[in-house]
Amino acid sequence: MLAYNILVVLWGAYVRASGSGAGCGDHWPLCNGQVVPKAPQIETMIEYSHRLTSGLSVFLVVGLCLWAFLLFPRGDRVRKLAGASVAFLFIEALLGAGLVLFNVGQNASIGHTIYLSAHLANTLLLLAALVLTAWFAGGSERPLHLREVPWPFWATLPLAMFVCVTGTIAALGDTAFPSATLSAGIRQDFSSTASFLIRLRMFHPFVAAISGLLFAAVALFALRNTERPKMRGLAMTVVIVTFVQLCAGVLNLALLAPVWMQILHLFLADIVWIALVLFVAEAARPVSVPLRR
Repeated sequence: MLAYNILVVLWGAYVRASGSGAGCGDHWPLCNGQVVPKAPQIETMIEYSHRLTSGLSVFLVVGLCLWAFLLFPRGDRVRKLAGASVAFLFIEALLGAGLVLFNVGQNASIGHTIYLSAHLANTLLLLAALVLTAWFAGGSERPLHLREVPWPFWATLPLAMFVCVTGTIAALGDTAFPSATLSAGIRQDFSSTASFLIRLRMFHPFVAAISGLLFAAVALFALRNTERPKMRGLAMTVVIVTFVQLCAGVLNLALLAPVWMQILHLFLADIVWIALVLFVAEAARPVSVPLRR
């Protein structure tokens, strides 16, 4: 379920990066006024396939919610998380529809930037709800000690979301204003006549690098202060995937953000986010060997 939704998210990013967002015109849920488009162009096929995979995702997540309500008692956190997954997915669908109906998907305006940022934030919340549904399904009867989790652990989540939002803005700027060379891109960043997207995209590498170091520092702190196998495993995972993501960011910058690299970069960002969500969730679970502050 989680893997499928990540694929849907990545395909949606490809729709944006390939300029196929208007492949079905301004019609929704129909595509160019048809249930099944006739003689579609490649852009239409890309956009239409994204709609089909997104629609299947709705049925799968609703099925997950029904499963949770059948197997877990009233008030159980698995039920709540499954319900939250459905809610976030429907918000995701409405935001996707808005990109089409309000024609905000094909421009480089401030409104478009804010809209895509909200879309990504909701996507991250959806992925968090899905992964936590699965994570707690095996031990949902155990209470969580949320107040015992050190605040730096909690801080990684909003910081990671902020990094992803700046990454979305940078990707939008790369798509709307591509550069022929790295030096030309740097000159664009500091040009007084550059679009606000160009001005903003230059902050993403710095924010990502600083945040990555903080994620690694928190994870290494956990490694040094607990003997819990799951906690240590998740902490090591955070360190590894953060390092890989930072390397991918450097490569993305050096290659001038080709579409395939943007997709890979987003995939790694999703993996880092999921690792951090599970890392914090595991820190809140009661165990015989607590995490020292």
